[in-house]
Amino acid sequence: MNSMDLFQNPLRRWGKDKDGKHRPKVLVKELRERDRRRMLRHFLELEHSDRLLRFGSVLPDEQLTNYVNRIAFSRDMVFGVYSRTFRLVGVGHLAFAPREERNSDTDKARVAEFGVSVSRSARGIGVGSRLFERAAIHCRNNDVDTLYMHCLSSNKTMMHIAKKAGMEIHRDYGEADAYLKIPPANPSSVLQEALDEQFAVLDYTYKANKRFAAKWLGRLLGRK
Repeated sequence: MNSMDLFQNPLRRWGKDKDGKHRPKVLVKELRERDRRRMLRHFLELEHSDRLLRFGSVLPDEQLTNYVNRIAFSRDMVFGVYSRTFRLVGVGHLAFAPREERNSDTDKARVAEFGVSVSRSARGIGVGSRLFERAAIHCRNNDVDTLYMHCLSSNKTMMHIAKKAGMEIHRDYGEADAYLKIPPANPSSVLQEALDEQFAVLDYTYKANKRFAAKWLGRLLGRK
């Protein structure tokens, strides 16, 4: 897939891959303040090797807690994927910065940088790629035309996402910078993002209600 594939075929994500084979549907939801506790649990459950790949160093629990607590939902966008058991198994953080803070040839007011982590139990089904696609379409619809990723060159997952998206990659001293130029928004891209969020909210509501009902029934039956 090249960069334009992200924006030209919005129906491809609803259950089939490019070869027509069925695959698990990965629904990506915008996260809010109420999700912060589950975000923290997701990051604390990452193994040391996964923390290294996500943050460039093995952050201790205290620093991970500070990172999650400092996320400003009013400024940045955070996206998540919930499992069938209502656990957050993927988190994508889309952070925005003024153009002046980076050496960029864009004439837009802001650029964006993306970071992603996926729980071990949810790997191999495209969670990371779907989080990236959601971040890219959000940038497109919010007048941001340059999306960056920074990671260790040894981060095969991020390198795969970058290559799959057609990002330009620069490697230096064990680290890699990649960026994607994003086309302008159009009615199709706006509708695509709205549908993505609507389906994800419905899925989230169903899983939350199912979890609540199971806990209520457990208390009713005297289970701990």
